[in-house]
Amino acid sequence: MSILVNKNTRVLVQGITGLQASFHTKRIIAMGTNVVAGVSTHSAGEYHLGVPIFASVKEAVKATKANASLLFVPAKSVKPAIKEALDAGIKLIVSIAYGVPILDVLEIHKMVKAHGAILIGPNTPGIITPGEACLGVFPENIHQKGHIGIVSRSSTLTYEAVLETNRAGLGQSTVIGIGDDMIAGSHFDKVLELFHQDAETKAIILIGALGGTYEEKAAAYYGTIKNKKPLIAYITGFEGFTDDMGYASDIITHGKVTIQDKKRIFKDAGALVIDSIDDLSQTLKYLK
Repeated sequence: MSILVNKNTRVLVQGITGLQASFHTKRIIAMGTNVVAGVSTHSAGEYHLGVPIFASVKEAVKATKANASLLFVPAKSVKPAIKEALDAGIKLIVSIAYGVPILDVLEIHKMVKAHGAILIGPNTPGIITPGEACLGVFPENIHQKGHIGIVSRSSTLTYEAVLETNRAGLGQSTVIGIGDDMIAGSHFDKVLELFHQDAETKAIILIGALGGTYEEKAAAYYGTIKNKKPLIAYITGFEGFTDDMGYASDIITHGKVTIQDKKRIFKDAGALVIDSIDDLSQTLKYLK
């Protein structure tokens, strides 16, 4: 099992004929992802990378029964692209683009919630269930199927966590980058809930950061769980920084929360908190 994506996920790619979209679509197909459709108004009726192209998401869903969308569209086009996907009945959307206007993101969140859908991103490497499906830009050949769920705000540290779980012989069930924009589409607490519902996931790694309240909400949720799965939490950033010292995602909090505060909250909730990503390998030994 896994969360959100697996070998049965039927993926469509919006903006599939673009340079970056073509590059990454070819990669994720090679990784086993079931890409059933692409959307491009200029190439409708054609095939690209062996994938049929449609003029609209609605047409693509009707013809292929696609149920997840991966967006490779410019930041200014993300809102209408997500609206089109939602109106067509898509329930899982992954938006890679960086720099989506904050007002657009606020409207997107309202639309996603109204449709009962899940959004990963914007500004995310995406989601991957190793050996089954990848919706995003994760490097190929670094993931191994296993039992550790990973959710992170940092792309680079996500890859570090993946490599460490490989070295420990544990592998990954599903890996999610929620992104580090001011407002993320999916929050840590919801992902923790999904991992706890997944029989394949035996433990979880959470990589947070200073700014916002995603970590506090996740720790609060984790503290309420009776049968907890082991959670390793790492908060990245400089120890001396507080919420009002310049992180983009801190603007909306106006707080004085430090990294130590976030670590303490996770410890109080029962998580294993590490002070450096280099400590991850040693901590993983307790999970074997």
